[in-house]
Amino acid sequence: MNAELVALAQSAGTTLVGLMATDAWERTRDGVVAFWQRARPERADAVAAELSNTREDLAADTDTDTDTEGELAAEWQGRIRRLLTDQPQVAEELQRLLDELSPSTSPAASASVTQHASATGQSRVYQAGRDLHITEP
Repeated sequence: MNAELVALAQSAGTTLVGLMATDAWERTRDGVVAFWQRARPERADAVAAELSNTREDLAADTDTDTDTEGELAAEWQGRIRRLLTDQPQVAEELQRLLDELSPSTSPAASASVTQHASATGQSRVYQAGRDLHITEP
């Protein structure tokens, strides 16, 4: 398998698992299932179920000593690598999907953000859902 396809599979697996815990998850899942539907329609339903199982595994992991995210990403890298090995012609479509899903290439991520602040002698601290009002002497 050529190095570019291996790198693409690695990137796809890592991106997919990384997006499972974000607000972009539904869009990610829908995009991946649609991609699989076009590449291997007979596996699309199984892939949808595997995505849900992977997300549940990721959410259930409370042991910070294990690298569950890395292990799950490696599983998806393998699935995607096998698909690319069998159907290298879908690599461009997969790359387009990754470009669309990647947080670093989203329009919001590339937009410039400017913040302005001024000192008033009073401040607010937001901590774990609590709004604390602090007045400095």
